[in-house]
Amino acid sequence: MIDSYVCSVPNVRVPELQILICYNRPEAAVATYKRRWQIETCFRAMKSSGFNIEDTHLRDIDRIARLTAMVCVALVWAYLVGEHKDMNVKAIRILKHGKRAKSLVKYGLEEIANVLLRPLYKPKFDIFKFLSCT
Repeated sequence: MIDSYVCSVPNVRVPELQILICYNRPEAAVATYKRRWQIETCFRAMKSSGFNIEDTHLRDIDRIARLTAMVCVALVWAYLVGEHKDMNVKAIRILKHGKRAKSLVKYGLEEIANVLLRPLYKPKFDIFKFLSCT
């Protein structure tokens, strides 16, 4: 499988070789792997890149379900805020290897934390509008 990534020159994609081994339905392997990678990225954000959901050590299934639902809402909120800030306020720095210095979720989470925890911070856009979809 050959995929590409963004390099330091805007709008230029550099091929990156990836080997994908599949024993079942190889014609669908690339699409399946892309979907799986999105899920892995989401789990990483929930587990270790900002939300640390495993640190709660919850065992009650109802509490775990409620926590997961709240974290999902927060994850989408952080992603939307990070995406908006990246596109409209200040782009995330691209490293030499072509990847972003931080994820859109982390970028959005930092902005949300600044607004909520620093009373003197003046954001360039309303982070709460992303909660109401207006």
